[in-house]
Amino acid sequence: MTSLGRGQGRTERLVLPGVLTAEQAVATVAAVAAVQRTDGAIPWFRGHHLDPWDHVESAMALDAAGEHERAEAAYDWLARHQNPDGSWYAGYQDGEALQPTDLGRESNFCAYVAVGVWHHYLATGDDTFADRMWPVVHAAVEFVVALQQPGGQIGWKREADGTPVADALLTGGSSVHQALRCALALAEHREEPQPDWELATGALGHAVAEHPERFLDKSRYSMDWYYPVLSGSVRGPRGVRRIDAGWDRFVVPGLGVRCVAPNPWVTGGESAELALALWAVGESDRAVRILADMQHLRAEDGLYWTGYVYDDKAVWPVERTAWTAAALLLAVAALGGDEATTAVFGAERLPGGLAPGCC
Repeated sequence: MTSLGRGQGRTERLVLPGVLTAEQAVATVAAVAAVQRTDGAIPWFRGHHLDPWDHVESAMALDAAGEHERAEAAYDWLARHQNPDGSWYAGYQDGEALQPTDLGRESNFCAYVAVGVWHHYLATGDDTFADRMWPVVHAAVEFVVALQQPGGQIGWKREADGTPVADALLTGGSSVHQALRCALALAEHREEPQPDWELATGALGHAVAEHPERFLDKSRYSMDWYYPVLSGSVRGPRGVRRIDAGWDRFVVPGLGVRCVAPNPWVTGGESAELALALWAVGESDRAVRILADMQHLRAEDGLYWTGYVYDDKAVWPVERTAWTAAALLLAVAALGGDEATTAVFGAERLPGGLAPGCC
């Protein structure tokens, strides 16, 4: 893995007036890269913990910035640490070596490798990488679809002892739906049909879009509001209506997006992800406004504070996370027309799976 700099020519797509200058974009990419360990792992911040989903999100941001070697190192770390059943643990502690600390295995954490691998392939055209990561993606998807319930929803985890949890989460299910579509795209590219995945994808997408009652009620969380849109499960006019319906509940003008309603706490990750969802349904002006509003969370080193309690005028928690900066970079990349990023989040060209009842 080389030092930062080889990909800086692509940061022009990460420049967004009112949000990021060229100098700020370079600083943020460098700050995310500085969190990455020499073994490729990207924890939340150095000395904290790593989870597989946020690790992939940070790798995707590095790819969007042209730092492909660093992103590839992150995926190689996943390949080396995949469990025999295709999963990863939910948490690893950053230290001299990364040690598992949460032995649960969450479905959306494990599925997201497919989004990252497909994004990296689209960014690089590297067939050797795709070939090397195909067994990793295949095993991860098999682990995930084994947790699918009769209603199409995906159980959210296996406990440390292997016990499957049938309860499903709408945000997690939406993320898994996007991941399954990316996995199908990779399978199509390799000309290796996966009919079981097609059925699983169609059933899950139907559950997310049409049957919220099949998921645990987490409607206080903004992610349950926008994630079906962000993931591509709900789009078009219906997606815009969904965003509009929750706007006043979750958006704090000038500050960003609440994590949990009605708590007076805005968070950078949710703000950036909402911006990405807005871009995906053609609401780019609102997306830019949200990204501009969250710039009060920017720190001097180019990373972003996780959140801000505006009633107390206090940053909380006192941490700057690589994944918050990564979410911002991916939203800016989509708005800037980065082809790989627009493909995985625009989702128009991703396979949709087979609708329930289809022959």
